[in-house]
Amino acid sequence: MSYYNLGYLFLALPIAVMIYRMIPKKYRYIFLLFLSLGFFVIGSKIRILFLLSSIVSIYLGARKMNKIDLEKDEVLSKAEKDAKKELKEKYKAKKKSILLLTIVFNVLFLFIFKYLKFFTINTNAILDMLHINYNIPTFKFLAPMGISFYTLTALSYLIDVYNGKVKAEDNILKVALYVSFFPQIIEGPINSYSEETQKTLFEGRKITFKEFCFAYQRILLGLFKKIVIADRLNFAVGKIFRKYAVITGMTSAFGVVAYTIMLYMEFSGTMDIVMGTGELFGVKLPENFRQPFFSKNVSEFWMRWHISLGTWFKNYIFYPVSLSKRMKKLTIGARKKLGNHFGPLISGAVALFAVWSLNGLWHGAGWPFLLFGMYHFFMILLGNIFEPVVIKVCDKLHINRKNIFYRIFQSIKMTIFIFIGELFFRAPTVEVGFKMLTNIFTNFTFKMKEFKAINLDAQDYIILIISIIFIFIIGLLKERNVNIREEISKKNAVIRWSLYLFLILAIAFFGAYGIGYAPVDPIYADF
Repeated sequence: MSYYNLGYLFLALPIAVMIYRMIPKKYRYIFLLFLSLGFFVIGSKIRILFLLSSIVSIYLGARKMNKIDLEKDEVLSKAEKDAKKELKEKYKAKKKSILLLTIVFNVLFLFIFKYLKFFTINTNAILDMLHINYNIPTFKFLAPMGISFYTLTALSYLIDVYNGKVKAEDNILKVALYVSFFPQIIEGPINSYSEETQKTLFEGRKITFKEFCFAYQRILLGLFKKIVIADRLNFAVGKIFRKYAVITGMTSAFGVVAYTIMLYMEFSGTMDIVMGTGELFGVKLPENFRQPFFSKNVSEFWMRWHISLGTWFKNYIFYPVSLSKRMKKLTIGARKKLGNHFGPLISGAVALFAVWSLNGLWHGAGWPFLLFGMYHFFMILLGNIFEPVVIKVCDKLHINRKNIFYRIFQSIKMTIFIFIGELFFRAPTVEVGFKMLTNIFTNFTFKMKEFKAINLDAQDYIILIISIIFIFIIGLLKERNVNIREEISKKNAVIRWSLYLFLILAIAFFGAYGIGYAPVDPIYADF
């Protein structure tokens, strides 16, 4: 069942909320688990067994680590002082072995479903290059729904228990709900097992009528982004990328810009629907977007786009790598030779490389995704290296870096860099990506017949321009810390409900559906 299905949003979901409110408070989380597993079965059927195996493995792994900790504390309380260090190391090794075994178990499924075919094809290519007459059989398995998202969610719980950030949960049903909560299972956000998560997921709080309106405001905004903008651009984007070999550079550039807008509207729209759905059950999920196109540079952009994924990589890849003993030793030596700015950049670059290599692969098993990751690794690294130079040049030229015009220049520059990255993200192969990029810079001419051939007429352009301006204004207000939903709630009932009705009618009249339109499938669901 799709998040955008109107029967789901305006019939099944309200009924589920009503039933939820009628159930005794202490059992409501069980009803949410029932909904979540049912949602997963509809999408993945028998492959729910892999989700359940992941849940059981992290539950048992976390409980075992907790048991080791309790045993360690008891033994240490009775041990001689000289023996304590050795005992600590012994129990730490036991705990670490449980952690690694459980991680391998979960990552193995992810590898088989997402990466086995890619690595098999490339291994066979290497064997051919080496003139070894042997081919590994290639298999392609249909992955369970949301496997990339629920695997990272499961691993975050496991690692946090290992590090002592959270206590291992005794109730397996609560662990199961945390991993499988249906609004976030397909496209995130990736949640951590924090006190806030536990509180909102398990306490079964009823929401007020105001909160109910807030939730559906956000759902409607998500539908607007997806149906009015993303779906309208979908057919044109697909056609441009299919015809890359025969179109001009301007049409290619339009396709790249249109795809980036489509991706943002689809994904951020989905997040609005997910967040709104969570709010209907009193569940607060972590925000995944914070006006990314108002960023000053590529690094800041990725702190504002898919925030939960960036946070996961920062907490579980970047910090462990950069703060490891070897990296600390490298940083101390490099700081002495290269100074306080460039010294730490070496260990930071190693950690950044690990993050963006895995980030690229997480999005998909393919060379374009790896190139996408490496592109952003170099963009962010170069930004870090040249930051002192930029500051000095601005000081010498008396340029105020806080000036609005300089900020606009930074945002435009950043947006161009992002467009180039998204070109390779969308391109079916690395070769196609480079051909389109070369075409943009060497054949930037305009042909009206090409734009007519992508099936966007004058009405489509008018709707797109007005809709994008509408979303831009909302983003600008949020960037200035204006709480739009609170401001609307202060208006009288006539104005409030007129605004709701206007948004509903805009989706109904200007949404891209019917003959000639193909809805965008949840893009991040494939990752």
